[in-house]
Amino acid sequence: MPDIDAGQDWPVLSPLKTGLRGRCPRCGQGRMFSGFLKIKPRCEVCGLDYGFADPADGPAFFVMMFVCVPAAAFPLWLELTYDPPSWVHLVTTLPLILLTCIPPLQPLKGWLVASQYVHKAEEGRLATAAAPDVARTGGA
Repeated sequence: MPDIDAGQDWPVLSPLKTGLRGRCPRCGQGRMFSGFLKIKPRCEVCGLDYGFADPADGPAFFVMMFVCVPAAAFPLWLELTYDPPSWVHLVTTLPLILLTCIPPLQPLKGWLVASQYVHKAEEGRLATAAAPDVARTGGA
């Protein structure tokens, strides 16, 4: 199915607003995800093909760097300060890590996909060597 109204001029929507809500980066209406992290093939409202979307490991990287590190510091602090039994770590640390690391994955993935759309990001290509300029080389 081709893009519906592909020739239409769509307003540029904020990747932050559309991505964090999991909405289509073109129309802002359709849902981007069919599962927790599975991106739909296309928008059900405007028909935008999500084939361009490739956030790779970006969401996991951002969660790991900005959420997991502080969440992992808590059990270390707890252990060094109070030396609790193991069950205390199971009751406090496991829920903390799960609740701080899993929920941000979908909004971050949506934001990265929306940013790719808005900034027209695509896979890099190697430049090919151009034919020599005849005027510059004197025709030789």
